[in-house]
Amino acid sequence: MWRLAWRVFRGLGAVQHGIRRHFTPAGIFALSVATLAAVFGIDTNQSLAYRIFTLLVALLSVAWLAGRLARGRFEVRRELPRAVAAGESFTYRLRIRNAGASAIAGATLLEDTGDPRPAFEVFRAEARAPIYREWWRVLEAHRVASIGATPVPAVDAGGEVELQVTARTFRRGRLHFADATVALADPLGLAWRAHRVEARGQVLVLPKRYKLPPLDLPGSRRHQPGGVSQSSSVGDSGEFIGLRDYRPGDPLQRIHWKSFARRGEPVVREYQDEFFERHALVLDTFCARGQEEAFEEAVAVAASLAETIDTRECLLDLMFVGAEAYTFTAGRGQMQPDGLLAVLAGVAPCRGQPFSVLRDAVRARRAAMSGSVAILLAWDEPRRAFVDEMRALGLTLRVLVVSAAPVADAPPWLKVLEPGRIQEGLATL
Repeated sequence: MWRLAWRVFRGLGAVQHGIRRHFTPAGIFALSVATLAAVFGIDTNQSLAYRIFTLLVALLSVAWLAGRLARGRFEVRRELPRAVAAGESFTYRLRIRNAGASAIAGATLLEDTGDPRPAFEVFRAEARAPIYREWWRVLEAHRVASIGATPVPAVDAGGEVELQVTARTFRRGRLHFADATVALADPLGLAWRAHRVEARGQVLVLPKRYKLPPLDLPGSRRHQPGGVSQSSSVGDSGEFIGLRDYRPGDPLQRIHWKSFARRGEPVVREYQDEFFERHALVLDTFCARGQEEAFEEAVAVAASLAETIDTRECLLDLMFVGAEAYTFTAGRGQMQPDGLLAVLAGVAPCRGQPFSVLRDAVRARRAAMSGSVAILLAWDEPRRAFVDEMRALGLTLRVLVVSAAPVADAPPWLKVLEPGRIQEGLATL
């Protein structure tokens, strides 16, 4: 039943997209009226609606045939921003060159931002029932942006025109631009003659962010195996301070072979251990059905923290679970905080693994952590056990729960954030 509904709704979406690409708004209105006339005029002895149907179908047919005669050749170049924020409008420049032999007037630019229809797995996981209303809700929830039709000024043969196109973003993710469509209307203004032009590109839509007060993160400096040099290499080497004679037990990896060859005696590199702060930003991605809004708000809170925490003198580990447990580190020669925002732009709910995967990932790194900020989606038994275990192991935790449902038996140190009132809750951190 679910798969059949998904296929039917997906087919309807393809039909709707095709109609919008072949008929102008006036043509779509005429097509709608013709459809109603066909329904009410099916009995020609009792209704004259069939005459309206015949007239409109004739007009639409003539318009479509006339539109096939409209010729044109175009070249399109976009100047896109690298990244924008979710929930905001942005503009970009687009240049259209008329490569045809005659002037063009009355054209319209139709942008195509890829196929927004959800895959079956997404539809099955997020829809509450196999009905069209749920299909539309899931479709809108995954729509990254919307770009309306943009009129194109008249352009001579061989000429070029520049447009300012406005797009409205709805959610985080990657906004993929497929081929641009320059549409020419027929003389009746009912049908488009679409000219597709290859002009692919993409814009990274970063998560929404909130303003945060100055944060006093928990924890103190810890010994970091590898020291500062871990930022650019892999191994157990600290900060290099000089050379010294070999001592029994020194690892062979530290031997300085050039000095060994010159002196004839083994010489090793000496390193200084480093102590600095390392914080974990733990994001709960185990989103149950119906928690999609809370999950998006949790990602926004994580993005706000990643942008606010000063990583010039510390490390920040972003930890979450997707297909596997992931850790991305910013600060002290690692990626910039903007890199964490780019990672968060693509984080998806995890529904195929247990919460214990995240617990084990945090436990494996806790020895190097100064403290942690955990953003959870509920306050149930597995999450309580996770927090209690980390506290018992000596890890300083600040716990935030993003939930629309009331949290029962919340301890005084637990901060509950309600979707729709996140900014008010963060202001009291």
